[in-house]
Amino acid sequence: MKKTVFYLSLCLLLLPVPLFATTQNRLLWPGLSTERPPLKHIGAEIFIQIFKEEKLLELYTKDEEGRYQLTQSYPICNYSGGLGPKTRKGDFKSPEGFYHVSLKQLKPDSRYYRAINLGFPNEFDKSKGYSGNNLMIHGECQSIGCYAMTNRYMDEIYQYAEKALYHGQPEIKINIYPFRMTPQNMRQHKNNGNYPFWKQLQPAYEQFAKTGIPATINVIGGRYSVNPKPENPSPFWNTRSSDTITQVK
Repeated sequence: MKKTVFYLSLCLLLLPVPLFATTQNRLLWPGLSTERPPLKHIGAEIFIQIFKEEKLLELYTKDEEGRYQLTQSYPICNYSGGLGPKTRKGDFKSPEGFYHVSLKQLKPDSRYYRAINLGFPNEFDKSKGYSGNNLMIHGECQSIGCYAMTNRYMDEIYQYAEKALYHGQPEIKINIYPFRMTPQNMRQHKNNGNYPFWKQLQPAYEQFAKTGIPATINVIGGRYSVNPKPENPSPFWNTRSSDTITQVK
């Protein structure tokens, strides 16, 4: 009997490491790898949604039919200022609205690990006289006015963005919402002073939820407009922020 137990124990020790690589056994085997699985659809066009209340960043990749599928969800480590748009420099608020990122807005050598400049203020923000600059998605899990991620998650987000842009995506749309803009959530926040602004964001949220295709956004008369048909629209997605990323947080 003792020999049987001995041989069984020896066999278990000789088993491949992955059989022991459960969360519980990592506590017993601290040397085991905790690397995440390989990134999916790297190099495909991407789209990002951020939800403040849920503290969640969702990254979508474009499929062969031109629709975007949820590929990764990342918990936001930190943001500041609560719900509502950023309106002035020093208010410590993290932005809400529709932003876009080109290759020049990537910052691989940020003081906060890696960073992606959101391009605040955009055309809408400027029309309202909102002020501020260098608003980012970045690492190091600390933030004043930005969206801070853990370094591991920021590394993945950055890789998706960099590969998509190097593979020919001209800009990455980043839609930032105070919460998931379902009818129920809108009713719960109807008495908030930001509700009129949030009503401008809701159609874009609804369109993407229904179609899997990010909405085309324009700024008309100082308001966001989804897929408008005016004679002389202001082309939001073709604008460029005057902000640079030479001085990152």
